[in-house]
Amino acid sequence: MENLVKIAEQVLVSCLGVKKNEAVLVITDDTRKEIGEAIYEASCHLGCEGMLFVMKEREVSGQEPPKAVAEAMKAADVVIAPTAKSLTHTRARIQAAEAGTRVATMPGITREMFSKGAMTADYGAVEKLTAKITDMLTKADSARIEKDTAVLHINLKGRKGVPSPGVYKESGKCGNLPSGEAYIAPLEDGSDGEMIIDGSMVGIGKLESPLHMKISGGKLRQVTGEESEKLDILLKNEVNGTLCELGIGTNEAAVLNGIILEDEKVYGTVHIAFGTNISFGGVNKAECHMDGIILKPTLYLDDILVIKEGVFQV
Repeated sequence: MENLVKIAEQVLVSCLGVKKNEAVLVITDDTRKEIGEAIYEASCHLGCEGMLFVMKEREVSGQEPPKAVAEAMKAADVVIAPTAKSLTHTRARIQAAEAGTRVATMPGITREMFSKGAMTADYGAVEKLTAKITDMLTKADSARIEKDTAVLHINLKGRKGVPSPGVYKESGKCGNLPSGEAYIAPLEDGSDGEMIIDGSMVGIGKLESPLHMKISGGKLRQVTGEESEKLDILLKNEVNGTLCELGIGTNEAAVLNGIILEDEKVYGTVHIAFGTNISFGGVNKAECHMDGIILKPTLYLDDILVIKEGVFQV
């Protein structure tokens, strides 16, 4: 526990810039209490007004927290949320940011992840690459992902890229920890083609064999492959099955381990997600937000080759 507290102190200072007397709210659930308690202790050691809220585990990523938690988030200076399911794409997180709260979400974080891998990155380098890729996403009208024989075309026109560099020191800044990705909400009816997901998938974990997805009019129409039945929520309705995100991993220290929090940050990977995107420039509010990781992809933004088989070209 003592080692976790020391790591938590470093995270609070280097990634969130916490200052003495700031109100630091730690939101956790029954599955992540040890990490939550370590962060709470660290905030107290740093002279902050530390608070710890423990809630019941959410059923799916993107499900709202209890109203009392949402209200407390808006009143805090800093929120850090080690939870089983993600609070990143919730109204509670959006409203907290609008109120000026700095928010770091840690969905699926484990004790091992807290002390190794992506958390140990050079966040200065991550921040620089993330900013560059974010700018390219904002300027691009379209994206094309190629993986083996599958090709997916995505319309990005008018949408802005979002950086998640792991450094959130300014009022209202938010993102994941560990982090290292640039992402964007495509037009909700603007994705067409096929894609192979072969890294990991929310709802399944690290993949033993690839999933094959068919997408038209921005909606997931079919998914095949081992354990694809675990993704039935995406085929339940078109809102859940809307392709809602294109993301690019920028953290060289991140390791694919089956936990999406770190998997989507792996350097040179691309991920697509289905479901909610209202928290980062889209208009789709679904019952879920589920990401799938593509290993060694080739990615074009407009006609610029950004990644070739997992290697950055820019």
